Amino acid sequence: MATERNHIRELIDKLEALPPERIEEVEDFIDFIKQRDQDRRLTRVASKAAEPSLRKVWDNPDDAVYDAL
Repeated sequence: MATERNHIRELIDKLEALPPERIEEVEDFIDFIKQRDQDRRLTRVASKAAEPSLRKVWDNPDDAVYDAL
């Protein structure tokens, strides 16, 4: 935990050394990363939610031949 705090402190020090326009770039990048993570979580949740309704389509004798491919 102390190492994490040290790392955060180092990041803050680096941020403080940047010019204002670079701070904005860093902020935009952080927002991008957060949005990407949220999008990935939503995709996983949607996939999980769809599995039961698609199971009938995926698991049927007519398509069993494709399972062996």
